[in-house]
Amino acid sequence: MEQTPLEPAARAAAALARGDLVGLPTETVYGLGADATQADAVAKIFAAKGRPHFNPLISHVASLEAAEALGVFSPLARKMAHAFWPGPLSLVVPRQADCAVCDLACAGLDTIALRVPAHPLMQEVLRAFGKPVAAPSANISGRPSPTTADHVRAEFGDRLALVLDGGPSAVGLESAVVAVLGDRATLLRLGGLTREALEAVAGPLLTPDASAKAAPASPGMILRHYAPQAPVRLNATHAQPGEVMIGFGPGYEGAAFNLSPSGDLAEAAAHLFAMLRAADALNPTAIVIAPIPKTGLGEAIADRLARAADRSC
Repeated sequence: MEQTPLEPAARAAAALARGDLVGLPTETVYGLGADATQADAVAKIFAAKGRPHFNPLISHVASLEAAEALGVFSPLARKMAHAFWPGPLSLVVPRQADCAVCDLACAGLDTIALRVPAHPLMQEVLRAFGKPVAAPSANISGRPSPTTADHVRAEFGDRLALVLDGGPSAVGLESAVVAVLGDRATLLRLGGLTREALEAVAGPLLTPDASAKAAPASPGMILRHYAPQAPVRLNATHAQPGEVMIGFGPGYEGAAFNLSPSGDLAEAAAHLFAMLRAADALNPTAIVIAPIPKTGLGEAIADRLARAADRSC
């Protein structure tokens, strides 16, 4: 019996469930989508975009109700969501204790960036998939953001499972990003909403202090990322008594953890935050990290490990 072809949204949802990358239309720009709950899938986003930095990614959901299952919404955050969702606003709020979005998508932070997009096809995908979708702009790092499906196809060729064509992006600019922590709203990124429109709802917006060591988290900003309580020693070949070793590649069979026994940098990226947390939970005198090649994703891994090792962060 001949099977009925799946509708585009159902095909995209199936691809996301497999851990594949999908080109998705939104009203802002086209996104490079992956299952936000799967670290392995999210790691593919950083690898595909090239020269990655582990900035937090925006998780897209179908409704405010779905967003509230992931983040803690103060009255002000809820007021802004009611005013601008669905639409080109991303809200950075504290993560729920049982937040399903993986650490890698949140850059190991205790906040999460959330958006409810307005594009009808993207809404269909989110409702069919039923889980949050991490979806930064579907472009190679440093190139213009894509506003058509053809832009995405030209950028990535056959590296994506599929690209849904939702027509040209209506907004054509990335979403505005506002951090709402309690009754304070900070504008982190201008985008598809004007400052005036945002302030008409939120009141005067704060500006992040570039010198602050604990500035609000946002995609595209230099951030303080997760750092363990234990000191971190890099480029180690073995652990001293009391230390916990995190290896990389073959030859570290005796290590407590290994970011990737096969030496796969995408796998290492997916495991990085979780293994740092697990190692720290053992209360070691230090966490020692095997050398990581500074190529591809290794550059970003090394950057985050250097931040973790810097006690002044």
